Amino acid sequence: MTGESDHPDRLLVTAVLERAPGAFERLVREYQGLCWHIIQRMVRHPDDTRELCQEAFLRVHQCLHQYRHESPLKSWIGQVAYSVAKRHLERKRIPIVEVADDDDALSPLDSVSDGFDLEAACADEEIAAGLHAEIEALPPLQRTLLTLYHLEELPIGEIAAMTGLAEGTIKSHLFRSRARLRQRLEARLGEFA
Repeated sequence: MTGESDHPDRLLVTAVLERAPGAFERLVREYQGLCWHIIQRMVRHPDDTRELCQEAFLRVHQCLHQYRHESPLKSWIGQVAYSVAKRHLERKRIPIVEVADDDDALSPLDSVSDGFDLEAACADEEIAAGLHAEIEALPPLQRTLLTLYHLEELPIGEIAAMTGLAEGTIKSHLFRSRARLRQRLEARLGEFA
């Protein structure tokens, strides 16, 4: 396994575990954006998000010795952030999905795409503002999955590792969320290609 010990994730984890000066701060700087995106999309309250990000990194610090390098460090930290946000919502009794959307019996989709170009829709300022408002109106899980897939550009497999959801379930949520966004944007702004 040549070069495995040189992998940046492995080097960073080793440095943190060995308490090298500045190592944990480097880890936080590297992954704070990911944690913020996941937690903010789940809870939508900046004060709670800040507190939960701190809690997530505290858990990362406490549990880093359990990280086994079986998945990218980014996925493992994302899983911690997702777990912290999910527990927060459960404590507040806030559902993370709409009851109608929590149906894993749907046939898994082979493709996430429905022909709706989310990125192109963002190019127009008015459409982008409407899109942002509609994304914020989605349930926490759908907001988070859209963020991980489109903003963080994570593959479905990594999102599955973070959330513990089956890949088909993630694809189904993404497909339905995008369809809902398209329908609501068309209703708000009229038909567009």
